[in-house]
Amino acid sequence: MIRIEDVIAKVEVNRPSPDIDLIRRAYLFSALHHRGQKRASGEPYLVHPLEVADILADMRLDEVSVATGLLHDVVEDTLVDLDTIKSYFGDEITSLVDGLTKIAHISNLSKEKQQAENVRKMVLAMITDVRVVLIKLADRLHNMRTMKFLKPEKRARISQETLDIYAPIAHRLGMGKLRSELEDLAFQNLHPDEYKRLAKEVDARRPELEATLDKIQATIRARLTENDVPFVAVEGRVKRLYSLWKKLKRQKITMEQVYDLIAARIITPNERKYCYLTLSVIHDTWTPVPERFKDWIAIPRDNLYQSLHTSVVGDGGQAFEVQIRTEEMHQVAEEGVAAHWKYKEKKLGSHEHDESLDELRKTVEKLLLPLVEDNQGDDDSENFVESLKLDLFPKDVYAFTPMGKVIQLPRGASPIDFAYAIHSEVGDSCTGAKINGRIVPLKTELQNGNVVEILTTTNSKPSRDWLNHVVTAKARNRIRHWISQQQRIDSIELGRKLLEKESDRFRVSAKKLINDETEMKRIANEYGLGRPEDLLASIGYGKTLPRNVLSKFLGAEKFAELDPEGRKETRIESGMKAVKKFIGLGEDAIVVKGVDNFLTTRARCCNPLRGEDIVGYISLGKGIVVHNKRCKNVAQLMINKDRIVDVEWAKSDQKEIQSVRLLATTENRTGMLAGITNAIAEIKTGIRDARANVSRDDRGLIEVTVEVFDKKHLDKVVGSIAQVPGVIAVERIHA
Repeated sequence: MIRIEDVIAKVEVNRPSPDIDLIRRAYLFSALHHRGQKRASGEPYLVHPLEVADILADMRLDEVSVATGLLHDVVEDTLVDLDTIKSYFGDEITSLVDGLTKIAHISNLSKEKQQAENVRKMVLAMITDVRVVLIKLADRLHNMRTMKFLKPEKRARISQETLDIYAPIAHRLGMGKLRSELEDLAFQNLHPDEYKRLAKEVDARRPELEATLDKIQATIRARLTENDVPFVAVEGRVKRLYSLWKKLKRQKITMEQVYDLIAARIITPNERKYCYLTLSVIHDTWTPVPERFKDWIAIPRDNLYQSLHTSVVGDGGQAFEVQIRTEEMHQVAEEGVAAHWKYKEKKLGSHEHDESLDELRKTVEKLLLPLVEDNQGDDDSENFVESLKLDLFPKDVYAFTPMGKVIQLPRGASPIDFAYAIHSEVGDSCTGAKINGRIVPLKTELQNGNVVEILTTTNSKPSRDWLNHVVTAKARNRIRHWISQQQRIDSIELGRKLLEKESDRFRVSAKKLINDETEMKRIANEYGLGRPEDLLASIGYGKTLPRNVLSKFLGAEKFAELDPEGRKETRIESGMKAVKKFIGLGEDAIVVKGVDNFLTTRARCCNPLRGEDIVGYISLGKGIVVHNKRCKNVAQLMINKDRIVDVEWAKSDQKEIQSVRLLATTENRTGMLAGITNAIAEIKTGIRDARANVSRDDRGLIEVTVEVFDKKHLDKVVGSIAQVPGVIAVERIHA
């Protein structure tokens, strides 16, 4: 167990004249109020805040941050309130603890909405004081390091959240070292079998790879010395497992085809010229790989990362990557915004203004303000998180306006993204684009160095199809907003007509009902809606039945007297049950939360399996169509929030068999099909179909249709196939 003296020792080394008394008082306060509490491991709870403080000390943060690390859970997990914190530790620490508590504690919301609200609060907190999020990242890192004591389901949930949100935020803040550890720990918990298999494969080659790295480093040192090019250090590394796994899966390649499986890193003195001199020596020594050179010094990444990257071919055809950066660049690459922290100098009789927090805040605003601006006006927290995920990842396409202004966009961006990056009104009125003087389709993918001219007309409006060709949150949110507004207008008008038609059948004056604002508002409130227009829109979307609205308007007795159809509703309900059984869903396979006897069907595009996260969408004529939440089509459906309903898997002991198609990409050699079918048979899983082909790049493509009960069963099948020697990747095929 780490001791408070170890933390204090680090603070004293890293910071001049620190307030050690503040840290000691925070430690004693935390120890007193966490007394008797235990972690899932059985250790005293105090171990956790101590470890968080130690991580913050390693980041070289100030004593206020370290003290807050010791106190970060006291308000959430003990009886201590903020006023007590304020009386003992002052306003600054109270503000940080308050920020952390708000992120961690949101009640009366679903788990998904809790995560969404947490992220929204976290991003906004970063703008005010980045220390809130640095402490939160340290907290998450220690929790990830000690997850083995939690239940598998909780480990998977926390790990997925870490990959989706925390690792990308660490990346956005330039904290490469922390991001890497978070990703590898999450990978280990989410895909334990694939992690072990890949680790075993890398470990088997490690002696050979490290020997090659030693030789490369020695050659670099010798060649730089010969050419009188100064350097501070030459390092080597084998590619991280998560990064390697992602590349193998994305590109469907073997480990031998990975250019940056090993890499050398050269740290130069703090002058850019030495980086470029070093690059020339590297290219003179080994043959560079075409199109594998990146200059992140001339144009830094948006997270302040700067470095030269080049891939070369060494002795025996071994390809490897070389990264070249100065000492300052290296510190920023490893520690991000934490590397920009300026030490406080305290002098006797001096009360100089401390600008460190102001400078850090400006740096963070530059990194994160676009996230908030691109998503402003989006009141839906889950949309905010989805957009945030899009914007947190690396941006490395640089295009130019005809006037020479540089526009930085994510990979895969289109002219539509470019138009919205210039201005929202330019995007809304976009009708076409020219790239390098030639008219191109709006779906064209932009490349580095393109000169893009946007063509506009006054009456032009966004199209739903644009959503298939944009990757930035700003463009996506603006298009969705416009479509949502138009569809709401249409739905209100349709709802009005449907209510009028139903009123005629009951011989009720539709105008009397619709124009009675008080009564319409009362009925709307009963459905949890705010305004009469919301009620009409809900009818138009198909979410609320007009006859039910009339029932609430007339009252149960009067409605029963006027009902022209008598008990037809009951017969429809019976028919729904019969249809459910006939199509094989089972009466209780999927249920709509809070509603009985709704016809549900599974979307063919994703065919959700029991155990997967699902969402329902009201589709005219098909009842509620249920999608996997990760389905590629869900993003577009989310435009119509009023047609989204909460659905869940019904509790049932009966096992339901579903057919799932899988595609295995393999080495092209004899026996692969037999090996895969044997692996499936060994775990007692039925095979409905199996066939093999060869791709143009001489890979084996083996498609199998298997019978599974749920997501866990499918994961087991995929893991079993992945372990067959010669299998490169396994993926599920959707219709």
